[in-house]
Amino acid sequence: MQKVVIIGAAGRMGKTLVRLLQAKAVPGLQLAGAVDLWDVTERGQDIGLIAGAGATGVMLNSDLAAVAPGCDVAIDFSSHQGASGNAARLAGWHKPVVIGTTGLNADEKSIVANAAKQIPVVLAPNMSLGVNLLCALVKEAAAALKGKGYDIEIIERHHRHKKDAPSGTALGLGEAAAAGSGWDLPKVAVHGRAGLVGERPAEQIGFHAVRGGDFVGDHTVVFAADGECIELSHRATSRDTFALGALRAAAWLTGKPAGLYTMQDVLGLSRE
Repeated sequence: MQKVVIIGAAGRMGKTLVRLLQAKAVPGLQLAGAVDLWDVTERGQDIGLIAGAGATGVMLNSDLAAVAPGCDVAIDFSSHQGASGNAARLAGWHKPVVIGTTGLNADEKSIVANAAKQIPVVLAPNMSLGVNLLCALVKEAAAALKGKGYDIEIIERHHRHKKDAPSGTALGLGEAAAAGSGWDLPKVAVHGRAGLVGERPAEQIGFHAVRGGDFVGDHTVVFAADGECIELSHRATSRDTFALGALRAAAWLTGKPAGLYTMQDVLGLSRE
């Protein structure tokens, strides 16, 4: 039985992970620790009761060092600042980690990459099978349509509480589209449009973020040409799909050599 520590356990995804662990949604995994910020009001309470999953005997605390050294793998859905620092600390304890937190900047990603030289790390903006399959399809579509007059736009919708935009998944889809097109995403990305922006250049990928209500996560990649439009979409209807992916990644990661992995690797979708 692999012992799992959840970082960001009091958040929406953290609670979902606790519930699924208690339901044994992925066999062979056992909740061993729950960590969140020191100012979380539920600190000191049973994380299972906090998550609505029944008593677990695991109390929510703010000290990663108190629980991580005794675990087999960690799952981090905290914050972009916390996730990078946590990865560095987990590397010191030689503990694998699955990072589902989005919004990491270049420096934070570099810290995670350095940690991956010592431990196996799964870093993915989205843990669902459907989204990762969508990324593979978008890359293939972009390659097939390259140079044929198709403009690429990405539209994403999330709940009002989401703090980063565009979503990590939207950026991942943009990376897939750019890779298929042979472009460098930072050079061709544009985020929203306002005012007299001029005609759209051929080599451009537009991102549009909608925030409102309780959208779990909707993503559409549009390939628009004169006379027709192709749309590839994914709609998440429950956070369970992301949590299940993270748990499967944790089970897959244990025993792997140090390195930086993606959900494409976990799901066997990687062709490299």
